[in-house]
Amino acid sequence: MGMIKEFKEFAAKGNLVDMAVGIAIGAAFGTVSSSFVADIFTPLLSMLFGSPDFSNLFVILQDPAVTEGVDMTSVASIREAGGVVLAYGLFVNAVISFLIIAFALFLVIKGMNRMKKKEEPAPAPAPAGPSETDLLTEIRDLLKK
Repeated sequence: MGMIKEFKEFAAKGNLVDMAVGIAIGAAFGTVSSSFVADIFTPLLSMLFGSPDFSNLFVILQDPAVTEGVDMTSVASIREAGGVVLAYGLFVNAVISFLIIAFALFLVIKGMNRMKKKEEPAPAPAPAGPSETDLLTEIRDLLKK
């Protein structure tokens, strides 16, 4: 019974909802960043450097048993036919995607930290009045009387 109560308190605080929203936004952001890398960034790099699309850069480690009708320029078709492929171009795309996501998150966190600094109130000034030493001296003098 205690665990159910703790779970209700946890859910009521909003942590569960905040976490679910964060996961959903993260998944959507992952999709957008993957599309950015595959559909915009990689083609621009290919155009600039004259290299082929990164996703099709690979080394065939083992040919498929049957190569007839298999597109030997596509990682997916070689794998589908039973071949073994070292797809370093897909890895390059994943690294580029990771770097873009990491940089975007860095910018978001940096912006949030800047907003938090602006929101934090300045420390309240010390109340005007006698110092601690003055108060102790006054107490001492009262005790003497």
